[in-house]
Amino acid sequence: PRPMTKANIQPAQPISEQFVAEIRQIIRQAQQNAVRSVDFCRVQMYWNLGKRILEEEQQGKARAEYGSYLIKNLAQRIEPEYGSGFGERQLKFCRHFYREYPIVNTLRSQLNWSQYRSLIRIQDHDKREYYELNAVFINEGLPQGERLQKLNQIAIQQMTVLENVESKHILKG
Repeated sequence: PRPMTKANIQPAQPISEQFVAEIRQIIRQAQQNAVRSVDFCRVQMYWNLGKRILEEEQQGKARAEYGSYLIKNLAQRIEPEYGSGFGERQLKFCRHFYREYPIVNTLRSQLNWSQYRSLIRIQDHDKREYYELNAVFINEGLPQGERLQKLNQIAIQQMTVLENVESKHILKG
């Protein structure tokens, strides 16, 4: 084989814009998936931190007092090594996050930590679920009309389930 030189390289054949667009889309999708994967790993890490902190607190005798002491001292130990994302305030968010989402399988990979931090501040469970689903649909790129349609369908399904449960309860009562 001859070494490649400018003299023996054939001129580039034109390639279709469709082909280039498809290649770009594959690259963009992979980049988005990588970011989403890293974001979800971070969410899972904070969930696990919250779980472990709560488990450790529950072993303490005076729970509230020990919890405050535990988080403050834990932050002093790990923040210098890992940075401000592991300070006292953040660790309290982790504990609260675990309390609000105690089942790891209910975490949504489409949401990032910032979105979860906003969601756990919402006291009303139904409102939180509404905003959570809306955020998922936004992140999936659904247009507003489709998001509202899906949210309405979910609300109707939930009301139907509740009505069925209530009617069965009334019939048994």
